[in-house]
Amino acid sequence: MKTDYPNETDLLEEGLVQLNIGALDKILPLLVKYIEEIELFNAAYGLVKVTDRRELIVKHILDSLAPLSIILSLVDKRAKIADVGSGAGLPGIPLAVCMPDAEFTLIERMGRRTGFLRDVLALLGLPNVRVEETEMEKIRLPAVAGRFDLAVFRAFRPLEPAILKGLLRLTAPGGTLAAYKGRRESVEEEMAQVLKCAKEGTGPAIGSWELLPLAVPFLEEERHLLLVKP
Repeated sequence: MKTDYPNETDLLEEGLVQLNIGALDKILPLLVKYIEEIELFNAAYGLVKVTDRRELIVKHILDSLAPLSIILSLVDKRAKIADVGSGAGLPGIPLAVCMPDAEFTLIERMGRRTGFLRDVLALLGLPNVRVEETEMEKIRLPAVAGRFDLAVFRAFRPLEPAILKGLLRLTAPGGTLAAYKGRRESVEEEMAQVLKCAKEGTGPAIGSWELLPLAVPFLEEERHLLLVKP
């Protein structure tokens, strides 16, 4: 990852500009505070794997925001969105900063991480975000499951049929799952297995799916957004 920007704030700002994200006077200070909190607690909580702030900005903050324009085209500005397996709040918190009218629920099973998330939300003053401390499979019915217009999932591991079934369970009728993924070839192999299981009756019923390329500023690695409708 090569960048020519003299400091990290300039790097972040230029990345946001490249993603056509406006209102930088409001968004940039909040994201900087969020980055500082991740750095402060990362060693204790194991939030993200990075070597420096520039890597944190590019591989986590800008990566989380790369599909923002796609997400805005999928849902109403007051949509209900779930971030499943939120961890450090990625991608939920950067998205919530840029979508202040939407209602976000960060779903995370680890208590120390949910404590971090609640502290960050208080620090940033994000009234449109709540934290749900639970495993995806144990989410309360009907209080949470089946109520989201969009469920986002950012984890670079195979999207197995059982995981996909649990994720789709969270979406409201007509809702969408948006999974942050890497190489196209790997995602197509995963979805081939999912569709095979669906055909055999051992996997989730898939209505449609689409794989869209993403351009993450300053990142040369391949990124895609997988959209799945039940």
